[in-house]
Amino acid sequence: MSLNFAKTEFVRSAAAREHFLRDGLPQFAFAGRSNVGKSSVINRLAGRKNLAYVGASPGKTTQVNYFLVDRRAYLVDLPGYGYAKVSKAEKDRWGRLMESYFQDEGDLITVGVLIVDIRHKPTADDVTMHTWFRETGCPEIVVANKLDKLKKSQVDPALTLIRETLDLGGEDMLVPFSAEKGSGKEELLRLLSAACEG
Repeated sequence: MSLNFAKTEFVRSAAAREHFLRDGLPQFAFAGRSNVGKSSVINRLAGRKNLAYVGASPGKTTQVNYFLVDRRAYLVDLPGYGYAKVSKAEKDRWGRLMESYFQDEGDLITVGVLIVDIRHKPTADDVTMHTWFRETGCPEIVVANKLDKLKKSQVDPALTLIRETLDLGGEDMLVPFSAEKGSGKEELLRLLSAACEG
């Protein structure tokens, strides 16, 4: 039975590892650069404009935010990375929080969702995050957001560059997506529902 993302509600923010949820429900961990449109992707999946906070300036997600989907799984919004306009101390705090989530002995992550910008080659930070997901041993879905910003002829070369940079094999999941227009939404919902069943 597929997950009903329309039934998504905010549950809590965790600023420290003792606040992480460990109740056994699947967790879909969403990660991406601060300005990649992570909150917009989450809002598009839930069919809501402002479920996840969309800031005028990037870098507003500073904690691990949990959203309960259909009372059966969590969508976990991780702090955005790679944004310059926060202090080094704050960046370090985010990094430690992310690391403790990834390394938690409860093996919290069911599926990793890495959001990249389809218009650009994935950054060194994207590659690091991709490596972290791989090291957890969980399945990963790479979502290439901002599809609406490319001409049709640019899409395949852009996806090829992402596959090469992240060293994705043929079996690895890469979903072209537009939070703006909704392209790719059904495929991503299907993959997440399948992971929940698995």
